[in-house]
Amino acid sequence: MLLSRIAAEATRHPQDTERSLIFLGDYIDRGPSSRDVVERLLRDPLPGFAAVRLLGNHEEALLDFLDERSDGLDWLSYGGLETLMSYGVPLKRFPDTSQRAAELRGALAAAVPQAHLDFYRSCSLHHTMGDYVFAHAGVRPGVSLEKQHPADLLWIRDEFLRARVALPGKVVVHGHTICDLPQDLGHRINIDTGAFVSGRLTCLVLRGTRRRFMSTLDI
Repeated sequence: MLLSRIAAEATRHPQDTERSLIFLGDYIDRGPSSRDVVERLLRDPLPGFAAVRLLGNHEEALLDFLDERSDGLDWLSYGGLETLMSYGVPLKRFPDTSQRAAELRGALAAAVPQAHLDFYRSCSLHHTMGDYVFAHAGVRPGVSLEKQHPADLLWIRDEFLRARVALPGKVVVHGHTICDLPQDLGHRINIDTGAFVSGRLTCLVLRGTRRRFMSTLDI
């Protein structure tokens, strides 16, 4: 388990005065354990570490459905079905009418514990630590962090990935776009190695000016 490896790494550096875990979002929709992932994050993930939990586009999609901003069809097509199953909500038919959407919404609302709902609503859109900015998907190039639109922080791909420097003076750490191996391009770092299909869950270890990757598939 990656958290265990992080804990073991921390014991080798007792001089550290501040330790943080920053989770980049998309905790749900990627398999039958979505509910269990949230339960794990609700507890103190790693004693001695401060925890920052960012919102992913999949959590946003769940909230959009529960808050009646969507009919749920798109969400179900890219992982929502797995989340329904993890909460014990059967999908008898797709919500292709407003009545069926309302019925499914009600069943999900009844099944999701209030603590989970509070968790989803409390997740941050971005986090800054020193020279690093953490966001689920990335940032809109040429736009200051304070003026970033939530949709870009949660969904952006091409414009951000093509930018030579998306946020001057900062290194953007992100996920959202799956890569075979983690990428350190200097101005941005992508740690989304598609754990739900690859089995490789990756984290970025930052200590002073040094940075390296740690993965569940490391030898």
